[in-house]
Amino acid sequence: MDWFTASDYWLSRLVFQRALAAVYLVAFLTAALQFRALIGQRGMLPVPRFVERVSFKRAPSLFQLHYSDRFFAVCAWAGCAVSAALLAGLDSLLPLWGGMLLWLVPWALYLSIVNVGQTWYSFGWESLLLEVGFLAVFLGNDEVAPPLVVLFLLRWILFRVEFGAGLIKMRGDECWRKLTCLDHHHETQPMPGPLSWFFHHLPRPLHRVEVAANHFTQLVVPFALFAPQPVATSAAALMIVTQLWLVLSGNFSWLNWITIVLALSAVRFPADPPEVPDAPLWYVIVVLAVAVLLVGLSYQPVRNMVSRSQVMNRSFDPLHLVNTYGAFGSVSRVRYEVVVEGTADDVPRADSDWREYEFRGKPGDPRRWPRQFAPYHLRLDWLMWFAALSPTYAGSWFGTLVERLLENDRDTLRLLRRSPFPPDEPPRYVRARLFRYRYTSWRELRETGACWERTFVREYLPPTRLAGSVQRS
Repeated sequence: MDWFTASDYWLSRLVFQRALAAVYLVAFLTAALQFRALIGQRGMLPVPRFVERVSFKRAPSLFQLHYSDRFFAVCAWAGCAVSAALLAGLDSLLPLWGGMLLWLVPWALYLSIVNVGQTWYSFGWESLLLEVGFLAVFLGNDEVAPPLVVLFLLRWILFRVEFGAGLIKMRGDECWRKLTCLDHHHETQPMPGPLSWFFHHLPRPLHRVEVAANHFTQLVVPFALFAPQPVATSAAALMIVTQLWLVLSGNFSWLNWITIVLALSAVRFPADPPEVPDAPLWYVIVVLAVAVLLVGLSYQPVRNMVSRSQVMNRSFDPLHLVNTYGAFGSVSRVRYEVVVEGTADDVPRADSDWREYEFRGKPGDPRRWPRQFAPYHLRLDWLMWFAALSPTYAGSWFGTLVERLLENDRDTLRLLRRSPFPPDEPPRYVRARLFRYRYTSWRELRETGACWERTFVREYLPPTRLAGSVQRS
């Protein structure tokens, strides 16, 4: 069936599958290590409370049927194990149907997590991983050549990711049209990386070149994905280079990496394809049926993409089969950070011994240089960036975070870099203050050793204690 398969993409499929398994592994590891404090039974947004008000039809998930922290941990670590097995190539040792079922497992498990993850799992890369992961089920293994229609649909996802992101920029903040957004973005992005300070201090004309190159890569290059080879490979390679540039400039979870994985599926690696039999009829029927379904579901994302009121990062079905993407339609000019502090003093005063909690990734101590965490996703740190933009973004969980800090909750403290209080001596009061952060100049960095300079703006949360606690006399 030469019309159905593309044997010269067998190595592309292999590279794509192993890279996707690695992203799955990071996603499940992130879930396993952070869920208790975020969505666990005593989490800030508990799953049991969520499934009481949201039906299975709206959010299909294993955890609609049963939830306990132990069961969630089993599912998350099982996802890690299956992802590691796929990374090692176990699917190639199974019959075709067995390999497909093995790829279906991480998709179903991660869908179950995302659909109960609430605010903590509201990022576009969650849906992107699910959409790509679902297609990977039908890509086949060593028993069959890669189906041409699945390779096309992977490029279709990549097109929507890049072109949709380009459109949202051109329709959004005017700084994208003026080529000035990167004068601010490296400083105000959600979680800077170790090189972000240096990117910010690049000459402004180079920032203009960066933005122009971004527009070209997102608005022009995607159309070349559907051109004959080697044009499609060149387009994918340019996208990969652009994404690696973004990897260096900040911490964007696995968004850049899953985009690179998608681009790898469009690269035709020079290699002699192995001899494989024709695809079985049942496989052809299943793949074509899925393709028809996904093309039909693409109507809503395409309609959104061409709309003047285009929205970013939305799923149009509860299984996240086809979604719309985009990021940074607007760029902040000023960086604000919420600094959380506690005191053991019985009466909280301005001159009390306030000690600052240190987060793993978000800026805190002006002298502490940012670290590289991506593709690992620090969910609390990301949401703290939104909390600084407006308390509205944190209304559902920030109060519970403060309560857990007042309790010295072990699972919550594990999300942080350091707590200033011993495990058996929790703070009496916790407060939050809003600061404006800006990168220091080269001269300030040499003189002070600090990469940030911060200025107090206002009180974010007044000193708060646990309800019912009594002051010590």
